[in-house]
Amino acid sequence: MLLPHNALVVVADGAHLKLFRNIGREGELALKEIDAPHLHAGAPSSGGHHVSSSANPDSHTSGEDAFGAAVVNWLSTEQIAGRIESLFIIAAPRLLGELRRHYSHALSATLAGELAKELVKHPVADIEAAILKAR
Repeated sequence: MLLPHNALVVVADGAHLKLFRNIGREGELALKEIDAPHLHAGAPSSGGHHVSSSANPDSHTSGEDAFGAAVVNWLSTEQIAGRIESLFIIAAPRLLGELRRHYSHALSATLAGELAKELVKHPVADIEAAILKAR
């Protein structure tokens, strides 16, 4: 998949966020890492209201959900401010599902694509290769 010039690429797992900009010209993919914001995952409606139970025994689930909601909240703010025109999201499969729950219509309209894969700890070359293979 080719991304437009200046597209924002988000790579996340349940606790880490990496951001990249496509600095390649149209038809080229050349990602440059940019600073990610410090996210506050304890905000209201951030997923922190989930409770662990026998049906959901993972104690990290509520923290991951809150992190996912915080990521989408930040992305929505950036999109409203006009700083995101095109967006590609790569996230761990479970987190990607949580992110989707929080997408606004406006944010969804900027999505160039999504990939359910854990790549936060991978080098940029692996991330570029994964995007190029995505359909």
